Amino acid sequence: MAEKFTPFDAAEYLKDEKDIALYLEAAQEEAGDDPAVMAMVLSDIARARNMSQLAKDAGLTRAGLYKALSPDGNPRIATLHGIAKALGLKLTLVPAHR
Repeated sequence: MAEKFTPFDAAEYLKDEKDIALYLEAAQEEAGDDPAVMAMVLSDIARARNMSQLAKDAGLTRAGLYKALSPDGNPRIATLHGIAKALGLKLTLVPAHR
């Protein structure tokens, strides 16, 4: 009998702020310079919360939030800043290690 698998959804496991912080740290370590991974992580965190309220808090429509965080999305820095702020995060730039 073949095994049956269900799709993995990280958002289901992000129950509190500690889970989110650990997920962000792991993603930053693993993603390197891949912005698509970080967009996916923000999307997972957003889905773990209330998307409609988050969109409102970020100054976006719900559809706009989904589009910005989609794999094909290319959000402006101001949009990312608004999303981060609405999630209780701070968007920070640091010098790259050489």
